[in-house]
Amino acid sequence: MADNGHLLEIENLTVEFDTAGGVLRAVNGVSLHVDQREVLAIVGESGSGKSVSMLAVMGLLPWTARVTADAMRFQGRDILNLSPSERRRIVGKDIAMIFQEPIASLNPCFTVGYQIDETLKMHTNLNSRQRRERTVELFEAVGLPNAGDRLNAYPHQMSGGQCQRVMIAMAIACNPKLLIADEPTTALDVTIQKQILDLLVSIQEEKGMGMIMITHDMGVVAETADRVIVQYKGRKMEEADVLSLFENPKSNYTRALLSALPENATGDRLPTVSDFNFEEAPAEGAQ
Repeated sequence: MADNGHLLEIENLTVEFDTAGGVLRAVNGVSLHVDQREVLAIVGESGSGKSVSMLAVMGLLPWTARVTADAMRFQGRDILNLSPSERRRIVGKDIAMIFQEPIASLNPCFTVGYQIDETLKMHTNLNSRQRRERTVELFEAVGLPNAGDRLNAYPHQMSGGQCQRVMIAMAIACNPKLLIADEPTTALDVTIQKQILDLLVSIQEEKGMGMIMITHDMGVVAETADRVIVQYKGRKMEEADVLSLFENPKSNYTRALLSALPENATGDRLPTVSDFNFEEAPAEGAQ
């Protein structure tokens, strides 16, 4: 893959793990790119390799994982072969990730204010007063009420939605160029889900970031994405702009996902993906 000026570009990413039953290939030759100001959705059921692909980008997989790719570039820079210290200077600052379990992702032993302060201390030259002001500013930006009072709160003292807002504040603290949101609304009720999605999209548009939205929810894809990649068993089955994907899906697996939406029910029984034959090669152009 030539350097085409994409914010992030990956060619032929493979991730393998050794298991008791043999080698598990969690990601199998996936290629993708995302540009500035673009939202790329990666969709598929659990176990399709969506999160593993992005954890490979972040360098957060266990050392036992085998990660290979023909190319993995961020702003034209090879990030796959960076030293750990060089990668840490990028991850958390220029590339940030929001994880799917907000309460589990925050350290229960430290206040939420302290945890954002640590991010700012690592990646900026702000002094302690400036970091405190910046943290309050971030809490206000993500819609946390009484932002100044929240600095000394522990994660268990906050709701799931509030913890997710803290995670978003932490992710955008250093104005990243790429934001990866991994199932950011999974653990939240429906009302809070809509608020969090609207918040993420508004921040992405305001900051001009590229964003990768990992989800299994086709409704989230329709609301947020410019382009969509559909994954199944670690392979990319289809890639299209969001309108084309919904109007003219090329892959049987994509058709299965769309047919399983409640609004597409046509009889007494809602179809499931198991009703379809999608043990197929990826759709033409998917790679």
